[in-house]
Amino acid sequence: MRLVFCVILLLTVTTPELANAASSDVTLLTSQSGAEGETTYSVSLQILFLMTMLTMLPAALMSMTSFTRIVVVLAILRQALGMMQTPSNQIIIGLALFTTFFIMSPVFELSYRNGIEPYMEEQLGFEDALSAAGDPFHNFMSAQARDTDLALFSEMAGYEELNSVSEIPFRILIPAYITSELKTAFQIGFLIFIPFLVIDLVVASILMSMGMMMLSPMLVSLPFKIMLFVMVDGWTLVMGSLAASFLAA
Repeated sequence: MRLVFCVILLLTVTTPELANAASSDVTLLTSQSGAEGETTYSVSLQILFLMTMLTMLPAALMSMTSFTRIVVVLAILRQALGMMQTPSNQIIIGLALFTTFFIMSPVFELSYRNGIEPYMEEQLGFEDALSAAGDPFHNFMSAQARDTDLALFSEMAGYEELNSVSEIPFRILIPAYITSELKTAFQIGFLIFIPFLVIDLVVASILMSMGMMMLSPMLVSLPFKIMLFVMVDGWTLVMGSLAASFLAA
């Protein structure tokens, strides 16, 4: 985030004609030095920065929330059931999205209360509000990221030792969090796949013993897998387990 802010600031400062609009009364960039040495920038530059950050919202949604784990598990579940197009991609994305909002709502509320609301009420500066709004996401991802992944990316970034979790920068935390989420999602998907694989093996063995080699085992086992999934209330179990895996952390 600070990198984007610095790039915008550099472009504005080093290009004099961009500092002023067509009219000399409209100023793009103004800065003031506070009593404690901090620098505050004009609202127009802050709006430009926020509009730039809006283009990164889809990437932030996938990489800083529970969305990745949920959508990967649901995709593996659909594969295990043997239905390539049902539920459709739109349904899976929608289900993953609203489940993400349910899981992340405490983080969103805390981020708004600590950072955005004080900034709108002019109780915090822009940089302080940005840092305060990011702290809840930092704590959430830190709780889910594995120590081995954090150590790997810290070593690659040149951080030999970090004294506390709060010192981990986002450029290390985000890739470590995504890697951990993918590993966890595949572990959950493996456990989901096992009972459906057993059904496929049983059906294939029965068909082979009956000499029905031309009949697809997947076609015969599909109704049994759907019946098993419905009888055990599979959707409630899967979605409830996914939500609990985050809320319990």
